[in-house]
Amino acid sequence: MELRRLRYLVAIADEGNIGRAAQKLYVSQPALSYALKNLEAELGVRLFDRHAGGVTPTPAGRDVLAEARKALVQADRVTAAAERHRRGRTLRVGFEASGAGELTTKARAEFTRRNPGVRMEPKRFDWSGEVAALREGRVDIAFVWLPADLTGLHAEVVHTEPRVVGLPAHHPLATRKGLSIMDVKDEPLLWTEQAPRAWVDWWAVNPRPDGSAPCWGPTNDNVEEMLEQVAEGTAICFAPFSMSLYYSRPDLAWVPLTDVEPLQVALAWAKDGDPLVRGFADTVRDLA
Repeated sequence: MELRRLRYLVAIADEGNIGRAAQKLYVSQPALSYALKNLEAELGVRLFDRHAGGVTPTPAGRDVLAEARKALVQADRVTAAAERHRRGRTLRVGFEASGAGELTTKARAEFTRRNPGVRMEPKRFDWSGEVAALREGRVDIAFVWLPADLTGLHAEVVHTEPRVVGLPAHHPLATRKGLSIMDVKDEPLLWTEQAPRAWVDWWAVNPRPDGSAPCWGPTNDNVEEMLEQVAEGTAICFAPFSMSLYYSRPDLAWVPLTDVEPLQVALAWAKDGDPLVRGFADTVRDLA
């Protein structure tokens, strides 16, 4: 059985529509339909029920999909293991946006000092993407913004920082020394469809203390898109304090958000006994 077919299967399930899956995979719809029929014939079961709106996995399809996802993750990890040897002594460290603030940069610098023969590769991801990168073997260790599903990974909280509100510089609230969540309850709030819903709701403080939902604004796929929309006055955003330092610009104002829980950042890695990973974790603990 080809891994390519399993990737096709997962894409069809994720999109719920063969046409959309074909676009995502950059293959023709007839070719994808043909590949699905061949896979169903090979397995001897129908994997999807077809209907006007697209496709829905059958009971057999759901079971096969669960195993296909596991097989693809493991295949990615096999490739990553071989790549580590091909690249030599390299440690890939994942993070998103400002990571764990100064701790991220200091840890990489100190680890390099302690391990001069190891090459460090910082790998930046968009909203919550560092967790998937860990599971797929695209990074060896990562600073993860919580909340996150870290099932099957080793993780420990290494950094905490307060949250701030990002506003356009001309906003009436931009000169305040601090803002409560209810001060901005009627402001459109930027959010993303790229992260798990629990992650989005935590950042948005949903529900608010009075039980209300946020005033949802436009979506974004990364920090640059988010800040452009804030600067132009489309909506506001919530962010960690370190982002106000790393993404300082004259058309933005950052104001402390005074009454919400702070961001916790975990250091996470797979439980594979890699000595470089253990060494980096030790370095972060020493600095934290």
